[in-house]
Amino acid sequence: MSESTPDIADAAPEAASADERAMQIALVDDDRNILTTVSIALQAEGFATRLYSDGETALKALLDNPPDLAVFDIKMPKMDGMELLRRLREHSALPVIFLTSKDDESDEEAGLEQGADDYIAKPFSLRLLVARIRAILRRAEPLREGAGNVDPDEPIPTSLTRGRLFMDPARHHVTWDGQPVSLTVTEFLILEALAVRPGVIKSRNQLMDAAYPDDVFVDDRTVDSHIKRMRRKFRMVDPRFGAIDTLYGAGYSFTDG
Repeated sequence: MSESTPDIADAAPEAASADERAMQIALVDDDRNILTTVSIALQAEGFATRLYSDGETALKALLDNPPDLAVFDIKMPKMDGMELLRRLREHSALPVIFLTSKDDESDEEAGLEQGADDYIAKPFSLRLLVARIRAILRRAEPLREGAGNVDPDEPIPTSLTRGRLFMDPARHHVTWDGQPVSLTVTEFLILEALAVRPGVIKSRNQLMDAAYPDDVFVDDRTVDSHIKRMRRKFRMVDPRFGAIDTLYGAGYSFTDG
């Protein structure tokens, strides 16, 4: 980490203390200009920022004191974004947006398969990044609040049981045959959209609308990558898992059984 970067990162707690309700966004990128520019833009939108210029330093901080969301670059010294995300996902479902250095489908798909909630290709629009961050934070709100901080006047999301699948939206909790399955916010919403009506085919557009309800543009392969990773997670607890069906040219459905 460069000697100048800690000065930027150390300023983040002061921004947070000025408004305790400000959402904390961690930015991880070895490009100081990007860190500074994005941080200024996010602070102008009311967010508090924490900045890190390498994945190794960021990993410890994200685990010891999790923010509300993190934005990772892929190519970084000491530990790149892919490895950072892989190691983070061993312990945390923290919402993550990946910054890819170029329009490379392999980078995008690999990031989603590692557990990223979203990705944005460089060069990117700050307005688009802010929109994606706001969308993911809204989707992650039940997980962030936890069971003890729910507004008593708000309706409590009901749990969902479909055969061996159990989902509890209020706690962001999923089990298969009683065994827990850790899903990201995006994966949870896609699975919920499928499981609500077993056997009904949901198109990729319908699943994108369920996972990205704020008119934020994503493409078809994003949903495919999330589905692929979900299947892999369920097969870790049940090698014969096959409840998510692919109907080529139509979309996906959930088999209740």
